[in-house]
Amino acid sequence: MLSGIKQKTIVGKDGKIELSSTELPEGTVVEVIVLVETTIEEDETTYLLKSKTNKKHLLKALENVEEGNLIYVDLDEYEKSCL
Repeated sequence: MLSGIKQKTIVGKDGKIELSSTELPEGTVVEVIVLVETTIEEDETTYLLKSKTNKKHLLKALENVEEGNLIYVDLDEYEKSCL
């Protein structure tokens, strides 16, 4: 039977990772899997550009802006029309 212990730790000097657990008796055979948290955040545009379909829509939207093909909406007036 498999069981698990989850701990967070920080990688030390020379890549050393230390884990301590009183739940594991000395001599216990374990297998360790390291999951690394990514700290680099993508901005929304970068994320959307990864998909061909999204990229196509974004580029078309930019083209519309450059050509002045814009629709202006007065949100206050729009809300009044919905009531």
